[in-house]
Amino acid sequence: MIFWLILIMLLFFFPVLLLPAAFFFFIFLFLIPLKFTFNSMHSLIHAPGELYRIAKNPILKKNHGLEHATINVLEEHYGYRQLAGYSDEEGFYIIGAQDLTEVELAAREGQERLKSGEKELTIHERCGTTLTAANLLSAIIFIFILFWSGYFSIWSMLLAMLIANLIGPTVGDILQNKVTTSADVDNIYIIGADYSKSNQPFQPGSKIYVRTREV
Repeated sequence: MIFWLILIMLLFFFPVLLLPAAFFFFIFLFLIPLKFTFNSMHSLIHAPGELYRIAKNPILKKNHGLEHATINVLEEHYGYRQLAGYSDEEGFYIIGAQDLTEVELAAREGQERLKSGEKELTIHERCGTTLTAANLLSAIIFIFILFWSGYFSIWSMLLAMLIANLIGPTVGDILQNKVTTSADVDNIYIIGADYSKSNQPFQPGSKIYVRTREV
């Protein structure tokens, strides 16, 4: 707020500053769509491969589903609101939780509830799949507008982002349900939970690893 107030005062008392200000403003308007175009091409190239990498790996999908179930249970029972996580073939990380026992109990409860049919636990709104879906959609829409209109502009970018953000969460949920997670965790054995070795000394409970194995 103070920055804009100072800028307005400078332009009022020194109108000559309008010319360089306008120059940088138009450069800014040009660079934003250019960067967005670059990011769109990056998403078009890399996002499908990342989704395919998860989709073709059954154990990773199961751990990913169990990770989401664990986070959902932790948020339901212990009031967490900003948890995150990611999975690999040997288990999954829960980032933001503080208590090992809570995390392990949540993982076991999540698994039992998945076994009993609560497949919706494999869906989580803050999953990276949703972000990937939104980025991929905005890229596709933006490239379509680009070819259709013949030029790129900040308005094309804003329109693509708006549409992608409106439908991205729904597409993300579908991708989580059908592509990147699995509720079939009957043959997954939870070995236990432990603090990750990568934690900082003063953040002993910020990153917990739940180790699993297929049986």
